[in-house]
This record gives sequence, structure tokens and C-alpha cells, in this order.
Amino acid sequence: MTADQQPPRERLSIADIDRLIDLHFPAVHYGARVLFTDALTKDGAVIRLVNHPKNMRPGGTVSGPAMFTLADYGVYVAILGTLGEAGLPAVTTNITLNFIRRPQPSDLIGHVQLIKTGKRLIVAEVKIESATDNAMVAPDLVAHVMATYALPR
Repeated sequence: MTADQQPPRERLSIADIDRLIDLHFPAVHYGARVLFTDALTKDGAVIRLVNHPKNMRPGGTVSGPAMFTLADYGVYVAILGTLGEAGLPAVTTNITLNFIRRPQPSDLIGHVQLIKTGKRLIVAEVKIESATDNAMVAPDLVAHVMATYALPR
């Protein structure tokens, strides 16, 4: 193995990631546990923000800060799922969130894809959609997010 290659990392399960987040960041679930990992993918994750009154704003829509939290949390979960515990020190350096349409009060699903996983920077995309019970209806894209995380030495 050359100096620029990293040793293979053991992938974490959803339960492993939940335990790490509960241990290191218990405040993320303050008020109610509303963020859940539905799936881990090769370079990403699917995260659910459960419909809850704490995430609603006047007018009956999901708040922007709740969608931001979904994206930030989702990228962090994808990093842990890809890098294992080596991803724990990852920190957000930039997030750009574009609101596409007003979400109805329902669960939101974040589809996270790590676009670049380097030694020091990770770039990710998150597509946030409204969940729907009707399989015949495509979910509505409500927000698009680009995020950059740093991996401190």
C-alpha cells in the first residue's frame, strides 16, 4: 500500500451510526427524535425527517431550518456510513440550500450522494422530497442542497 492510499475501512451499519450520533451529538434529537436513516448506499444515504409540530412554521409548511437540519444530518450520516468512525471529526464548511417548492406537512426524504470523498474535503448533494403514500405519484422535489465538509487532521 502506497503512502497516498488509505486502508480499507469497516462500513458502519445504521444502528452503529445511530449509536455514535447519540453518544457524540445527543442534542440533535432535542425535543423529539425526528431524523431517521432509512438506508445507507455505497456513497450516500436516505434520511427521513418525520412530520412533527416542532418542524412546522406558521402557514402550515415545513420550516427552512428543519430542511437545513435534514441535509446537514444526512451528509454527516453518509460520511460515517462511507468512512466509518474516521468520519467523526468531519465538520460542515459550506452548505447552499435552494428551496424549490413549498412542502406540505408530511415527512421529508433526503437523498444524499457523496460526490467527492477526498482526504480533506467531502462534497455532497442532497435532494429533499416530500414523502407520499401514493406510489403512483412521484414525490415533489422541495429543496436542493450542495454541501462541503472538511476532515480535520
